[in-house]
Amino acid sequence: MAATRVRVAPVEGAATLFTSEFNDYLLALHDRLGARVHDLIARRAAMLERAHKGTPPGPLPPSPATTGDWRVPPVPDDLRKPGIEISGPCSITSMFINALNPGPEGERAEGDLDDDEDSGGHRLVDTVRAASNRLAAVHRELHFTDTERGREYRIAEGELPFFMHRERGLHLFEPDVTIDGAPVSAAILGTALTLFYAGRAQAERGQGVYFYLPKLESAAEARWYRDLFDASVERLPVLRTVPIRGVVLVESLPCVYQMEEMLYELGPYAAGLNAARWDLKASIFEYVMTDPASVWPDRFGVDIKTTPFLSDIFRRLVAISLKRGAVPIGGMATALPSNDPEVNRVAGESIKADKEWEARQGFLRAWVAHIFHMKTAADPFKQLIASGFRPTPEMANPDNYPIRIEVPAGPITLEGTRRNARMVVEYVEGWLNGRGAKGIDSLAGKPGVHPALMEDLATGRMSVAQIAQRIIHRARTTDGPAAVHDAALVKRLLQEETDDVLARLRATVTDDKSRAGYAEAETRYRNSLKIALRWIKNYTDLDFRSLGSYTRADLDKIAAAPDAF
Repeated sequence: MAATRVRVAPVEGAATLFTSEFNDYLLALHDRLGARVHDLIARRAAMLERAHKGTPPGPLPPSPATTGDWRVPPVPDDLRKPGIEISGPCSITSMFINALNPGPEGERAEGDLDDDEDSGGHRLVDTVRAASNRLAAVHRELHFTDTERGREYRIAEGELPFFMHRERGLHLFEPDVTIDGAPVSAAILGTALTLFYAGRAQAERGQGVYFYLPKLESAAEARWYRDLFDASVERLPVLRTVPIRGVVLVESLPCVYQMEEMLYELGPYAAGLNAARWDLKASIFEYVMTDPASVWPDRFGVDIKTTPFLSDIFRRLVAISLKRGAVPIGGMATALPSNDPEVNRVAGESIKADKEWEARQGFLRAWVAHIFHMKTAADPFKQLIASGFRPTPEMANPDNYPIRIEVPAGPITLEGTRRNARMVVEYVEGWLNGRGAKGIDSLAGKPGVHPALMEDLATGRMSVAQIAQRIIHRARTTDGPAAVHDAALVKRLLQEETDDVLARLRATVTDDKSRAGYAEAETRYRNSLKIALRWIKNYTDLDFRSLGSYTRADLDKIAAAPDAF
């Protein structure tokens, strides 16, 4: 049956994973859960359409999920550890190995967020490589040879961080794996590959199997994941011997109103909630996109710590977690190391202040993008808990933190739009080069101390959403040079930033090899500009399609077509 229904593109490594046994398992999940994916996506679209017509998301009526006396199952000790998780694409083997190894001060992260979602490349080859790398990491057999740099990457001795697996979300499909001629749900595919290979290997070693659940927008979607795990445990009996747990990423506006209901619907698989900052801001943009009274200031100045309504959303997240016995996990520190000690000092101070704030709110852990800043990001959590700090009863009461959606204070500037434009062009170039995460300095060449940041699909989405919002409402600058945002202005900024990036790259050309590398990069950047324009244009048309939903053939066509604006 599987041989006639499942079709897999012949990418490197796929034949090893897509065995007849795995395909039978994948088919069982698809037949049981695949149709519901389309229904859940349709519900999302209807909710977004209602918001654009003036009825935004809101709380659900009281239910046993919010009024009952229940708690999540006992959370495994792994997930109770204070400190830090290091996040990155597990499909890029060298980065995955670095994440699992000690940082420059000799300490490992408590957990590893091995990501095939916001920092993954979203091609089938990336998902296959991620599944293979996860399995090899569990067996401590993962290694990589960088022939160009002459470097060997191997897992160091000692206890590894616990694994947090993150797959692509419900909104995506994998066109290179089809069932009955239709693309399979990426969430089903990724979760199935992880459970069938790394998950079973972890169970055989007595390790819990933990997932981050991305982009959830409703309690019904959390229930879908519960049913996915149930079906997998039925098919793979070894998984019954260890805990399987899911942490909900609070990265959509509807999710903010249903955090408690989501934990309830996950049932035996519920473990915690995560404060996913950038995707949440991007989701808010998408839901208020048609409202001229909701135009945001420059996103770079909208800090969770100093924006009251955002602070309260995350305090509510902590309160719900404490009330229900779940784990609250904080946001990402994205600064990358620099050759300039002053840049590293400033970045370290910013990370420390951010994580101290999160720890005081009751978060147990957070994320970091690079091992260089790992100890700086981890210490605030460890030190506060070691000092005897415990959350107060007031911090465990969600009613103390009502949800309200406001427009943050701050200026609308041309430079803010320019930074978004540069970030999008730079990010899409990395995407075309097979990377879902890329270090970007959106202030390159500007005065001041500013580290490069590890940008991913969430920050790309946020930048596109802010640019589109300003075009739709012809937003006027409130600070700096006077300007009204329109398509022509944004196109000019994108072009200027692309030209500046290329000029800086040209300055590094010294020989034939670097000249050839520049020529390839120039093509990618020119194509990136065209794709950025299309991505932004789609958002102005209220089409919030993820960059991850485009095939590479789709992107090639966009790059070859006339400009979207």
